[in-house]
Amino acid sequence: MINAILVFNNHGKPRLVRFYRHLAEEAQQQILRDTFHMVLRRDEHVCNFLECGSLFGSPDCKLIYRHYATLYFVFCVDSSESELGILDLIQVFVETLDKCFENVCELDLIFHMDKVHYILQEVVIGGMVLETNMNEIVAQAEAQSKLEKAEVSSSLERGAQCRCRAGWALGAVQEDSMLQAVGPGVNGAIPACVSPGRGHRVGAPH
Repeated sequence: MINAILVFNNHGKPRLVRFYRHLAEEAQQQILRDTFHMVLRRDEHVCNFLECGSLFGSPDCKLIYRHYATLYFVFCVDSSESELGILDLIQVFVETLDKCFENVCELDLIFHMDKVHYILQEVVIGGMVLETNMNEIVAQAEAQSKLEKAEVSSSLERGAQCRCRAGWALGAVQEDSMLQAVGPGVNGAIPACVSPGRGHRVGAPH
């Protein structure tokens, strides 16, 4: 089982944090700090997985990670997961992000956190691997983006219609107020200066 997925930069700033076990906030922060220090001490030429003792309260906990540019992608797993399988899964996740964001960088994880979490949910859910086919993950992410854009467009159209109706209603109220202020003309006729032409004096002398 995958206990947690952590992404942080070279300075230890977390960019993506997802725990699949219930832990107190203080425990999560401690795990983040310990994980960063353990991974940072690793030489670039050693293997990408290491034993992490009882980091999650279990002696069979392992950290499996990959380092890309300024970011570390770390999966905290138990002994039931394959090290090489998780390394491949990290690669699939990163390549999917790269395809969805067109050359993904650290800023994408900061400013598009919702989309990143959605992509992650297509890969891992509840600590279990859900999908490893990158094309399938990308297709689901694109479908979700289209749905969100359609919802935004529909919301804007409804907003424009409401503003239009409100404008007509306000104009009618203003016209009624003008009529009440001027009062009826002879035999109840509407005075020429406030005829429905609004702003155009009907029957004005030449």
